[in-house]
Amino acid sequence: MPDLDYLHISLADQRLYGFTRGALRVRLEVSTARNGAGELNGSGCTPRGLHQVRAKIGAGLPQGAVLRSRRWTGEVWSLKLHEQFPGRDWILSRILWLSGCEPGVNRLGKVDTFRRYIYLHGTPDTEPMGIPLSHGCIRLRNSDLIALFDRVPDHCAVRIDESACPHWGVLPLS
Repeated sequence: MPDLDYLHISLADQRLYGFTRGALRVRLEVSTARNGAGELNGSGCTPRGLHQVRAKIGAGLPQGAVLRSRRWTGEVWSLKLHEQFPGRDWILSRILWLSGCEPGVNRLGKVDTFRRYIYLHGTPDTEPMGIPLSHGCIRLRNSDLIALFDRVPDHCAVRIDESACPHWGVLPLS
């Protein structure tokens, strides 16, 4: 049963913070865009502002399931598969597909987060976290994303910004 009601993704910290009624419950390392923050289509940047989880994709798939065009290919990531497809932007395990909530900022026109296919998604465990390396999405460890997935309700609020999380050490994690 979902228990988180708000996610904050800090580009400065390269962390995702999950809250329940204002109390910090989750703190995870992420990897956002190598190109930094930005909203324009084709920029390869991570969009800022208020978003919501518009779709949850991949429930029940195995850890490391390879997703292309939001569908499971039937493959599960391995080093051997990785060597067969060098340079592939691996989207693994689950997808939390974001939609912007601020028209002209991250919604509609040339800044539409949903039409840019910006996700929270799993990535190979060989990829570093805490370093901006993605093509715009927010990458997480597969095990972290799977644990987070069921805790996040549809339409969960997601704030992405460049500031450090204001509550990062105040409350205990559960």
